[in-house]
Amino acid sequence: MDVLNIEIKAHCDNPDRIREILLAHHADFKGEDHQIDTYFVVPEGRLKLREGNIENTLIYYDRVEVKGIKKSIVELFHPQQDVASLKKILLKTMPVKVVVDKRRAIYFIDNVKFHIDQVKGLGSFMEIEAISEGGQFTEEYLNRQCQHYIQLLEVGKDDFIDQSYSDLLLT
Repeated sequence: MDVLNIEIKAHCDNPDRIREILLAHHADFKGEDHQIDTYFVVPEGRLKLREGNIENTLIYYDRVEVKGIKKSIVELFHPQQDVASLKKILLKTMPVKVVVDKRRAIYFIDNVKFHIDQVKGLGSFMEIEAISEGGQFTEEYLNRQCQHYIQLLEVGKDDFIDQSYSDLLLT
């Protein structure tokens, strides 16, 4: 499934405040997930296997890492069977780049997904992802949504980060 994401990642000094704002705007809380993201060495883009209580997905994406709003084209595969079997195959055939261990609170408002993350070894972060599956929304519309929530959640320019958690762990 092809997915267009317009997204930001930022440091989050006050996760409780972000939760309060989201809930005050009727965000749908999906739960808290303990996620292990295993990143594999690939020639281009990023490939990770996400294992969690809520989300289990093989994710390939390509994006330019910049501070601020980023565009990602994402391919998702949701294993029908036990994700452990898929992981076993991947581990036998591909080198591991890094493993990211995090606790993630997941919220939605319409097509916009919010993460409040506690990443082992890195600290607290938040993400906003305006999502278009199958071309239902234009890139311009997703950009406007992302800008709206950046303002609503009072994300400052100094809070933005220009790397994935995997890169931050490797530096």
